[in-house]
Amino acid sequence: MTRVAGIDCGTNSIRLLVADCDPATGELTELDRRMIVVRLGQGVDRTGRLAPEALERTFAACREYAAVIKELGAERVRFVATSASRDAENRDDFVRGVVEILGVEPEVISGDQEAEFSFTGATKELTAHEHLERPFLVVDIGGGSTEFVVGDDHVRAARSVDVGCVRMTERHLVVDGVVTDPPTEEQIAAVRADIEAALDLASRTVPLTEARTLVGLAGSVTTIAGIALGLPEYQSSAIHHSRISYEQVRAITERMLTATHAERAAIPVMHPGRVDVIGAGALVLLAIMERTGAQEVVVSEHDILDGIAWSAAAATGCRG
Repeated sequence: MTRVAGIDCGTNSIRLLVADCDPATGELTELDRRMIVVRLGQGVDRTGRLAPEALERTFAACREYAAVIKELGAERVRFVATSASRDAENRDDFVRGVVEILGVEPEVISGDQEAEFSFTGATKELTAHEHLERPFLVVDIGGGSTEFVVGDDHVRAARSVDVGCVRMTERHLVVDGVVTDPPTEEQIAAVRADIEAALDLASRTVPLTEARTLVGLAGSVTTIAGIALGLPEYQSSAIHHSRISYEQVRAITERMLTATHAERAAIPVMHPGRVDVIGAGALVLLAIMERTGAQEVVVSEHDILDGIAWSAAAATGCRG
């Protein structure tokens, strides 16, 4: 067995996966998977810089992850940083801090690379499901960006666009530093306009309407799934590979946009760090389903983080 660790540092959260790779089968066996909401992208869209407090939250999470990686004895660590750190003027401060704590340099990857990892992580298992029609359209709705990937066993086309739950919330749903609770119709319309423009951009590269199966990744999608399933608490095993209909997504989006902060926070599957951004995230998913005509979304708990772990394992000679 080859033991690897993958870290995905996004705009809203930082996540860790430690797994064993069997070189005979190329299968990953999960040992530890965890997530901390650090909001690294706090204010980046407005200031162009990573906030000191956001950096410190992220470094605190890195210290926790370093202890886990040391305890489990991972042979190779790959740290991938996405939208927020790609955009920031002071990204060097971020890089230095990560190297000091974890001993590896974060790879600030392009949106296209991000999409490749997302597709691999999401579809490794799905390719064995003969009842799912191909090609897949994988959408990874992050904090700062959304990745679109169309492919069968391999990627055919990919595009990253700058719409995500945090970016849309900060750009359109915040007034005088406070999230509007609930947002106005005008604010919602502004978010929708941004999303539609991003879908126009994505469709120039990715044939969105050619896909036969829509696969949704990341916290906005999994939270919507948990709400649709009526779970009493967040249950990854129940959410993974669940199928949520367009009607359910539309109803939940409306509910998230009309609920108060307290009402959203009271939902059992809602992570505290997602309460203020779930409305924008739901709007992104709803707009994608409307644009593609998808009647359901297949929800995957395996995403870019799994793709990062696969790439780390491949670098050691373990291949699936």
